[in-house]
Amino acid sequence: MLKKNRIAGSIAGIALAALALTACNSGTPGAEPGSTGGASGTAENPWTVATDVTIEGSPTFDKIKSSGTVTVGVKEDQPGLGYLDPVTNTRSGFDVDIARWIAASLGVAEDKIQFQPIASANREQALVNGDIDYYVGTYSITDKRKQQISFAGPYFITGQGLLVAADNDKITGKDSLTADDTVCSATGSTSIQRIKDQTPAKTKEYDTYSACVEDLKNGQVDAVTTDEAILIGYAAQAPDKLKVVGEPFSEERYGVGIAKGDTALQTFINTMFTDGGSTWQAIFDKNLGASGVKATQPPVDAAS
Repeated sequence: MLKKNRIAGSIAGIALAALALTACNSGTPGAEPGSTGGASGTAENPWTVATDVTIEGSPTFDKIKSSGTVTVGVKEDQPGLGYLDPVTNTRSGFDVDIARWIAASLGVAEDKIQFQPIASANREQALVNGDIDYYVGTYSITDKRKQQISFAGPYFITGQGLLVAADNDKITGKDSLTADDTVCSATGSTSIQRIKDQTPAKTKEYDTYSACVEDLKNGQVDAVTTDEAILIGYAAQAPDKLKVVGEPFSEERYGVGIAKGDTALQTFINTMFTDGGSTWQAIFDKNLGASGVKATQPPVDAAS
């Protein structure tokens, strides 16, 4: 869960620790595809590849064990969360590292992970079809989705927030928005509708959040709104220009999407999260700490 602790002009440091974890809660070193994952964690990637892993009663794990590879659904257009650099072809982000940690806990090294970008609208079907083994990418746990798939987690709790210029002291949260302010978000999103319904602010809409962020940097809008986790990623990229303000004014519980009814895998991942709080914190600090926002790992929900 997010805790606001924003101090003007300061950037949260990265506090990473190398951890020697057991098979139930270890994770993969973050080498790039094509390289060989090591057997122990590093300061940058504080997890290890587990050995001799067994999960009784998990069809997904049986498939992974048989092939020696794991296919993970991700996003690749969200800085700080799930991002693929078009120049270096390097994947990075909090969600991507969570996915790597899970893979390593299952005994799969980095070079055996196959990342597959899946559009939000296609996530459930990809899991139902078996196209991916699990999905990690700002995937909110909802009752409707649980009719088709299961979730492990939550591993992160966020909510709708506001991103503003670093020197903006007037906007401090949703209730401070006035008719003089313009707020930007994705066209047709619940976030922009909530601003229309609950504030007097003017609105501006684009197909992408990145277009909104560019307008914010250029002074064309006063704030950008969507899930705070996504906004933290943008703030972490440019902490001297952007900051997240106020408290979240909705709740989104991010989970790991898995095949419906695979309770053995669900329990395994939930145990990994429960036992691996230091690793979770290091992953958050590495990817999102520069935003200045502090966060703590939420408890898992066995009923997900």
